[in-house]
Amino acid sequence: MDNTSHKIFVSNTAKEISLDDQSVQLVVTSPPYPMIEMWDEQMSSQNKSIGKSLKSMQGKLAFESMHEVLDRAWKEVERVLIPGGTACINIGDAARSFGGEFALYSNHSRIITSFLKLGFVNLPNIIWRKQTNAPNKFMGSGMLPAGAYMTLEHEYILIFRKAGKRKFTSAAEKKHRRESAYFWEERNCWFSDLWDLKGTRQDLGIKDIRPRSAAFPFEIPCRLINMFSVKGDLVLDPFMGTGTSLIAAMASERSSIGVEIDEKLASEASSRLASLNLASLNKRMLERLERHRRFVKEAKAKGRDFKHFNNNLGMEVFTGQERDILFGSLIELSREGKWGFICRYQPV
Repeated sequence: MDNTSHKIFVSNTAKEISLDDQSVQLVVTSPPYPMIEMWDEQMSSQNKSIGKSLKSMQGKLAFESMHEVLDRAWKEVERVLIPGGTACINIGDAARSFGGEFALYSNHSRIITSFLKLGFVNLPNIIWRKQTNAPNKFMGSGMLPAGAYMTLEHEYILIFRKAGKRKFTSAAEKKHRRESAYFWEERNCWFSDLWDLKGTRQDLGIKDIRPRSAAFPFEIPCRLINMFSVKGDLVLDPFMGTGTSLIAAMASERSSIGVEIDEKLASEASSRLASLNLASLNKRMLERLERHRRFVKEAKAKGRDFKHFNNNLGMEVFTGQERDILFGSLIELSREGKWGFICRYQPV
């Protein structure tokens, strides 16, 4: 099977990403969240007016200035995506007080506005409900009306498509697409607009790097990559962080590029990728196969009839579109210079 390459760029995302026009099939990322305090310093370093607005308690002005920083990255996303390419943006809203006034800052709606201005189509979005054990479901004036307000227990995964549906025209492209299909029962789960998933460990515990990773759980980029790309596609994460999107791309037989402004964090991500073992990267694929076996067994026990068979996997499948699914097992992961990696796969 074809090799996939994975590279890290250490670069300010406000500047042009070193990628050719229309060279990326999918973007999966989670940018800094405007108006969340942990990002104030980084945002202010890219636009000095942000820090001034925060100090002078001008929340609305700081909010807009922070999004103008992100707008430059979204413009690059538009440039590098192919026609029909998809951008998936994980973002949470923020709640913050300025001058004694508490307010919601709607990051997700501001990003939707940015992408619409760039000509993208906003597809139905996903609400990621982050499981929490917090006993307090409100803040403010306790049990006294009417000054309490709700806690934020969800984030958004915004889905945008550029310039119409992606086209697969040649016989080879169509074959590759069929081999990259997902199972019927996966489709029914993944294409829901509500995902109820646990978050991931946030404490980096590494000196001279920000205290929290702000990483989304592996399951999120892994699902998105399998939903909106085919094997061999190039996946871009312009706000790479600790490299979760790149790991998900490795596990899904896609190529990937990550861009990170913080060189120390990029080095940590590079070390993380280099320390991965083949078993951990193949685990996701093996779990998908095992879940499908259980689905078939349980469905047949209830009397469901399976009329299709996948010879590549040696398994019954529910629809004809699943007959050509082909999974690859990662058999080699090697370094290519300081920031590059090469993965090699073989059919399961």
